[in-house]
Amino acid sequence: MPEDNITYVKNFVIFCFPGLPPNYYGLTSVAMFCAYVCTLIGNGIFITLFFKEKSLQKPMYYIMLNLAAADVLFSTTTLPKIIARYWFDDGSISYAGCFIQMQFVHYFSSVNALVLAVMAFDRYVAVCNPLRYVSIVKESTILGLCVACWLLAEPTVLTMVIRATSLPYCASNTIIQCYCDHVSVTKLACTDRTPYAFSALISAMIILITPLAFILFSYGSIIVTVFQTSSTQGRLKTLSTCSSQLIIITLFFLPRCLNYLSSSLGIQFSADIQILVIMLYSQLPPMINPFIYCLRTKEAKVCLKKHLNRSPFGHFMKKAQVSSLSN
Repeated sequence: MPEDNITYVKNFVIFCFPGLPPNYYGLTSVAMFCAYVCTLIGNGIFITLFFKEKSLQKPMYYIMLNLAAADVLFSTTTLPKIIARYWFDDGSISYAGCFIQMQFVHYFSSVNALVLAVMAFDRYVAVCNPLRYVSIVKESTILGLCVACWLLAEPTVLTMVIRATSLPYCASNTIIQCYCDHVSVTKLACTDRTPYAFSALISAMIILITPLAFILFSYGSIIVTVFQTSSTQGRLKTLSTCSSQLIIITLFFLPRCLNYLSSSLGIQFSADIQILVIMLYSQLPPMINPFIYCLRTKEAKVCLKKHLNRSPFGHFMKKAQVSSLSN
């Protein structure tokens, strides 16, 4: 066919779960809406506390602030469109909008991965070199590392997105995914993407495996140090903290790596199962990160309790308590 007669895609349609019956659309949209609200509330509470309380403005909490910001921005990039897909039956997205969303989806995920590596560095120094913690983990050092996370995440992602936009899209425009990610969109290109897919896989693996390797080294060193120096009670406390963080890290990194590898190797899974797994590892961490990393700390709990006591809810609870005691 002559090139002039080719009809190129002008917009995409985000289909989400292909096997979901229409009578479950309302329930799905409500679930996504609740997930988005929980993400905003949990991370929003910590961000508000951070800027209001000087006691939280220290290196460890600067890292958590960046993690919370990346989580909120990622969820804001993805969830509103998913909610619209099932709430208003509107899955259409413009050609340019799809690639802009792709850029932000992978960018904020990459920032998140790098920030988790910085957090692992903070914990490594705190446990393995506690006497040098103050001299190593300075405010300027952490701020510099956090800024580096936001800057270093961009070149690789931008290169992937630019190369994806250069592919011809002249056939299907239906994206079997809940948002415009690189793998799902480039599958629609009406050309052989095998040579291109390998370089994209290498780029994705670098941005994922590099911070993951450092995180595993850091937590491995922490566990060894704890077993060598701490009491039984100290070991249990540290392992409890590390285990919850490692669960989130595993949930964040492992499925992403498997997803890229399976797509590149041509391993096929049910579309609904694959999308469900992707949604779990992409949307669950932003919801629970504030409670695993941020609001779980002693200082954050004290600040939160203080603000709750000053709020109308706190005054109401005090009055209710006084009333019950008088009765």
